[in-house]
Amino acid sequence: MMNNNKTHVYLPLIFSLVLITGIILGIILANPSKTDKNFLNNIFSFKLNSYKSNNRIKDVINYVERVYVDSVSKEQLSEYAINGMLQNLDPHSCYIPASEFNKVNDPLLGNFEGIGIKFRIQKDTVTVLNVIHGGPSEKNGIKPGDRIVKIEGQNVAGIKITNEKVIKKLKGKKGTKANINISRIGISKLMDFTITRDVINTNSIDVAYMVTSNIGYIKISKFSATTYDEFLSDLLKLKSKGLKKLIIDIRGNGGGYLNIATQLADEFLTDKKLIVYTQGRNSPKKYFYASDKGDFKKNELVVLIDELSASASEILAGAIQDNDRGLIIGRRSFGKGLVQEQIEFSDGSAMRLTTARYYTPLGRCIQRPYKNGTKEYYNDFYKKLFYDELGNIDSTNLNDSLKYTTPKGKIVYGGGGIMPDIYVPFDIEGDSKYLEKLISKGLIYQFAFDYADKNRDKLNHFKTYKDYKENFVITNSIIHNFINYANKNEVEKDEKGLYISKNVIKIRLKAYIGRDIFDDKGFYPVINEIDKTFLKAVEVLSKEK
Repeated sequence: MMNNNKTHVYLPLIFSLVLITGIILGIILANPSKTDKNFLNNIFSFKLNSYKSNNRIKDVINYVERVYVDSVSKEQLSEYAINGMLQNLDPHSCYIPASEFNKVNDPLLGNFEGIGIKFRIQKDTVTVLNVIHGGPSEKNGIKPGDRIVKIEGQNVAGIKITNEKVIKKLKGKKGTKANINISRIGISKLMDFTITRDVINTNSIDVAYMVTSNIGYIKISKFSATTYDEFLSDLLKLKSKGLKKLIIDIRGNGGGYLNIATQLADEFLTDKKLIVYTQGRNSPKKYFYASDKGDFKKNELVVLIDELSASASEILAGAIQDNDRGLIIGRRSFGKGLVQEQIEFSDGSAMRLTTARYYTPLGRCIQRPYKNGTKEYYNDFYKKLFYDELGNIDSTNLNDSLKYTTPKGKIVYGGGGIMPDIYVPFDIEGDSKYLEKLISKGLIYQFAFDYADKNRDKLNHFKTYKDYKENFVITNSIIHNFINYANKNEVEKDEKGLYISKNVIKIRLKAYIGRDIFDDKGFYPVINEIDKTFLKAVEVLSKEK
């Protein structure tokens, strides 16, 4: 009885479902051309559209924007699509958003428009490290050690402001004014300055100085629009001081403009010597040759490279090595040999697309292989870096199939990057766990900054960086204070580690203090005293021939 009642209750529902199913099947059978996914999906609220255009990227972006669960920006989706596309082509093709364009390109222009200071955010305060010589800040009396408290009336101290935000506030078009309020040690009230922004020249050469009576040293950080002129100026000054032999340091130099690299190579190579050539699928071979100009074509030359020397740096090193013009000392370079063309879009963004490869005069492709993808490409770099740290010679790809012979019979190798003539592994002398902790916490750098800041008047008695290098001494008292400082910052004194690393700590402290007073001119002449690659170059050039 109860079962009959239940059947009576559910029968109408069963008949309804059968009826609906029958109607659907009837429509499908009667109209086979209309049995598309849209019809069925719409019944169950899935709105998949069948796009018939040939622009799948545009179709996907439009569809995602229309039906995605959260609101999205079509502009942002487009940037994601472009980035994904370029990243899968090669490791160096890339998209530059409009907001990043100036940040990416300005360093290679050799100048910018601003007030002309170098600063560091120290204890949540914008601290002036140096003023650029001849710039508007120097002319207005801004001094190293000054603290910028306000910019345009807005507080910038104690608010966890970032470097990028400070730069954005201080940079601006030539002729515009920047109003800043500064706190200066010894003066109780804030000092008000109105500085008219101007074009500020930035150096791509960190330092140029005489190492011995006839050996000069020039450190190039990048190949910018002004590098060649800077180099000629510094070379002339060193020649006036007795330069006969030259060390060019391009370690850590990630590259820059091709034409600047070829101009520099032209200074050392004789007429009609090949510097580099490029070639791509749709780019016929293009050759770059030396001319008869240049004032350093016969003097002894050494070029220093490491795993961060890339692109234009490798072009210069490869040209010198393949033409038997000088010795390459250091570690195998990065291996970035892709020619990129920059295309700028109307919205201010840009794309850098690889169009060809760089080849050294002997035909060695500078680019490292990347067939396993970008991720593996960079993983391989870090593996190689670790291998080098163990003090082993990088033997990657040193096989007969990649062996080349220079005109004078020297063997050089391909496989990506430039393998030096004289290999110098990572220096582990003076290394200890104690030193590693001090460096990882930035304590040497921080202590040096505080020392320079508190003793600026005394340190300013050194009129030149040479005077500072020869006469300033890291005393036992300074070392004692540093050890106490490290203890307070959770790095306990380690007697064994201190014994091993004491000399390195002293040199580093002196170098960083020197940088805070004399910029890079006070840093490199000091730190080079414990730089094995630099010392090897000096040793080689000091030998009589």
